[in-house]
Amino acid sequence: MRRELPDYLRPGLDVVFVGFNPGDRSSRIGHYYAGRGNQFWNFLFESGLAPERLRPEDDRRVLEFGLGLTDVVKRWSKSSNDLRTADYREGIPLLRAKLKEAAPRAIAFNGKVAYEKFSGCPVRLGLQRETFEGARVFVLPSTSGRNGSLTRARKLAYFCSLARWMKRHGQ
Repeated sequence: MRRELPDYLRPGLDVVFVGFNPGDRSSRIGHYYAGRGNQFWNFLFESGLAPERLRPEDDRRVLEFGLGLTDVVKRWSKSSNDLRTADYREGIPLLRAKLKEAAPRAIAFNGKVAYEKFSGCPVRLGLQRETFEGARVFVLPSTSGRNGSLTRARKLAYFCSLARWMKRHGQ
């Protein structure tokens, strides 16, 4: 059975992580970043953004640490390449409204293409000049095991950069 993943959002979070959309395994077990080889939970802990190592089954606990989770598109797919234009037309306005209501200090897109779809323009990885409703925007490399464009160390470095920014700005 495939499931839509719940949003883990509330007003005043430090960081909301925005994924592209739930993958196959995540939608089957009902938890974020559950794909084999996905490094999201490891990077969250190793960067210091979470004080303990979480697993996909612990995803709701991110709220305890001032973190949130959601997706650009809520519909699952085997690959983000399988998403249709209609998925974005539906998902992006909903995401904008959720982020506006949550009003986090920072929004971290897990994947460059996820933010490019959201913003409508090409971007680079890292801290963006643009803000969204007062929140700083970070673009992280996708933590999916399918993303082989950067080494594990380079991907982790972007999470560490976000953690350093959070510390400098009062986390």
